[in-house]
Amino acid sequence: MLIHGGNLHDAINAFGIAREHWLDLSTGINPCGYPVPAVSADAWHRLPEVPAELIAAAMRYYGAPLMLPVAGTQAAIQALPRLRAPSRVAVAAPSYAEHAYHWGQHGHQIRQVPYTELDQAADGSDVMVVCNPNNPTGGTDEPERLLAWADALGARGGWLVVDEAFGDVTPHTSVASYCSRPGLIVLRSIGKFFGLAGLRLGFVAAQPSMLTTLTDLLGPWTFSGPAQSIGRTPLSDEKWQAAARVQLQADGERLRQLLAWHGIASSGCALFQCWPEPRPDAFKTHMAERGIWVRLLRDAARGIRLGLPCNEAEFERLARALAQWKESDR
Repeated sequence: MLIHGGNLHDAINAFGIAREHWLDLSTGINPCGYPVPAVSADAWHRLPEVPAELIAAAMRYYGAPLMLPVAGTQAAIQALPRLRAPSRVAVAAPSYAEHAYHWGQHGHQIRQVPYTELDQAADGSDVMVVCNPNNPTGGTDEPERLLAWADALGARGGWLVVDEAFGDVTPHTSVASYCSRPGLIVLRSIGKFFGLAGLRLGFVAAQPSMLTTLTDLLGPWTFSGPAQSIGRTPLSDEKWQAAARVQLQADGERLRQLLAWHGIASSGCALFQCWPEPRPDAFKTHMAERGIWVRLLRDAARGIRLGLPCNEAEFERLARALAQWKESDR
């Protein structure tokens, strides 16, 4: 099992601080998420049926011609490698580690390729996997570049898998609307932008034949009735979406500037910042001793990733801890 953010139980056990006293910045989830509507008793009582209203809401919101709801994009990440014979797979690196891990579990030949070398990698691959915006760096690729790769791969029966889990704040970077093209597969998540990670709801956009094959593999009842009931409301709430984009952009820039003020040059997107911290373990421990849980990045992206505080008090708490770190680092 790979280690991700959000593992607050580990923090509680290691540092002996009660859950209610933690400021969890270890994920890239909107800390001020969508106000969840009440769930009808019927959603709990009945098995979930084909969710026509939810699919229609997702297609409108993401601009995709067809979508399949799944139990979070993690379900699709684990399933897609099972739908191909052993293939040459290029996974952009660094990126969300689950992609390379699961392609590597099913007999595929995996290469983790720096983003600067993806153009060359496309020529020698059957499948390419790209996070856009990237997790953990926040970097983005223009849709034109992604579509050129998709067309080249699709022409020879290949796939381009684009994980757009963090794409809601910058919808102009999405290629979901082009998923009628052969070989283009786009993953979208309710969890990050809407702050509803616990709902475990995501979507796959692709050609109908691909979605049918994926449906057959995943089987029936792949997500819960409450997820179906709740999910269509935030997807349709354009007023909340517009306000959230403005707020997250402002808070993301505030976080970047706060880090810069304390001598940390970071990169990222509206929902998180990361940097190649020279002493990442010491930084994580320093923050944890003050009840702030951060994400330690390993492997190619060795460093720290920091999610957004939710309010003024949380920003001030983070600022104090950063000032103490800067002082102790002298």
